[in-house]
Amino acid sequence: MNFDLSDEQKLWQKAVHDFVAKEVKPKAHDVDVTSEFNWSATRKMGPLGLLGLNIPEQYGGSAVDAISAAIAIEELGWGCGSTALSIAAHNGLGTSPLVMFGNEELKSKWLPLVTNGKNKLGSLALTEPGAGSDLQGITTKAVKSGNEWVINGAKMWITNVSIAEYIITLVRTHADSGSRALSMILVPTDTPGLTIGPAEKKMGLHGSPTHGITYDNVRVPLNNLIGEEGRGLYQTMTTLDGGRISIGSLSVGLAQAAFEHAIAYAKERRAFGNSIASYQAIQWMLADAATEIELARTLLYKATWLKEQGRAYSTQASMAKLFATEMAERVCRNAIQIHGGYGYSSEYPVERIYRDARLMTIGEGTSEIQRMIIARNVLGL
Repeated sequence: MNFDLSDEQKLWQKAVHDFVAKEVKPKAHDVDVTSEFNWSATRKMGPLGLLGLNIPEQYGGSAVDAISAAIAIEELGWGCGSTALSIAAHNGLGTSPLVMFGNEELKSKWLPLVTNGKNKLGSLALTEPGAGSDLQGITTKAVKSGNEWVINGAKMWITNVSIAEYIITLVRTHADSGSRALSMILVPTDTPGLTIGPAEKKMGLHGSPTHGITYDNVRVPLNNLIGEEGRGLYQTMTTLDGGRISIGSLSVGLAQAAFEHAIAYAKERRAFGNSIASYQAIQWMLADAATEIELARTLLYKATWLKEQGRAYSTQASMAKLFATEMAERVCRNAIQIHGGYGYSSEYPVERIYRDARLMTIGEGTSEIQRMIIARNVLGL
């Protein structure tokens, strides 16, 4: 297994990095302060292929390989956590179920719409007030009425819904609690009866909108079912495996940005007659950061390599997500420590990056859930 990037992947990395450096990173502070999604950059992502990383070219996507997709999300995370999260959620959650399981009519109608950069994005609604990690607790229901599904219920903590063309919604289509009780249904955001609540006030990631949703007799065609009825749990688990790679990659990008700021500050700041970079306490924090970032990136590349090979990668995705997200929090914390009091000020980027990184050990499966998945595999349960 060789994780040296191909020439094509290196060119892609440079193209995305240069784009992010110009269009995303300079606006990260304003995005955080105003809580406004960076549409100006997103409009330009369509032609670059960043809005269709997993989508076949026939539907307007770029269909890059799994490592290239991870590279793109890492670079976006390096530039702005908010923008990266929304684009990662769009690609990994909002479009992947449709690509993997959707029928031809749904793919042809919706995928070109959300990849060109001219329209809104995709969204996936799983979490409910009483069901987060435990998806078996989903209570939002969909029942058949003539040639339509009628959906009633509520979701919360859903990324992108206010900037989305549709919401792929996990619903209960059978009363029993078995593994065949859930299904995925595509719900356009302009459907009557669908209400998107006000944006949540969050610790970080202010420019990535998060909302609660209510479904009050929301009616959509039966054909809006994603894949087979009763396969929603399997579809969700498959989708989340890829999503965990995205969150891990985003975390590496955040850590890389904090690391770079810490190095620059350590070289510039003087104390006791020398730059603080000359002191062992600072050097060790930077050494640990460099090592852990490299380890996290390697874990992610292994998971993406397995995915690209069509091999099982769920455990490796959980390992990579677990390590990368917890690593990012450590690196960002130490970057603030290196900055001292300045690091606690919003005038310095490390304060924002640290707040943005905090969600990553929670979203798309908490660290505790990742440890459960890994442990069950290790124990053969």
